[in-house]
Amino acid sequence: MMTAGQGQGQGQAAVKVTRVGPVTRHDQRMFALMNREEGAALHATAVRRRLFVGAHILMTVASVVCWNVVVFGGRQVWALVATLALLLPWCFVTGVLNSATRGLLELRGRVLDERQLADRDRARARAHRLTSGLLLAAALGVGAAGWIGDVQVEGLIAPVLTAVLVAHWLMPLWVAGLMVRDEPSDLSEGNEGPVGS
Repeated sequence: MMTAGQGQGQGQAAVKVTRVGPVTRHDQRMFALMNREEGAALHATAVRRRLFVGAHILMTVASVVCWNVVVFGGRQVWALVATLALLLPWCFVTGVLNSATRGLLELRGRVLDERQLADRDRARARAHRLTSGLLLAAALGVGAAGWIGDVQVEGLIAPVLTAVLVAHWLMPLWVAGLMVRDEPSDLSEGNEGPVGS
């Protein structure tokens, strides 16, 4: 039986997994992949996780801007090259964030325990609220550009919708990456070392 304690630090209690349906080999492989320890040092502290979330947001914004230039702004070659150059580091940082969250958003619900399901729901709810605010700001911004400025709104709608769609897609990952708590250390579990040290 798979437990949430598998792949996590020693000394943590195993939590029974609630399942809705059978756990497949794909589920087992994904669970093992998302809980590998090789890259744990990259996201071991809250500061490092925040840096990776910030880097992911910056790379995403740069990629969306470059993609919008390629698709909607005259097919500039430099923008296509920049988009492709950002792809590999963006994928690496996405992997770090997925590892930090232990696959919270990538794994199926049947391999997550109750705590993880609650964490995923909390991250999605927060991300939904943030994305709703972003949608409101985008709608007001496009409307204001058309009303106050002398801008063709039709030319803004597709790039803005593309940007908001990407934010809607990635916001749960960013929120979950910021919400992850540090792994408990051996000292915090009552093992304070030898007496008198």
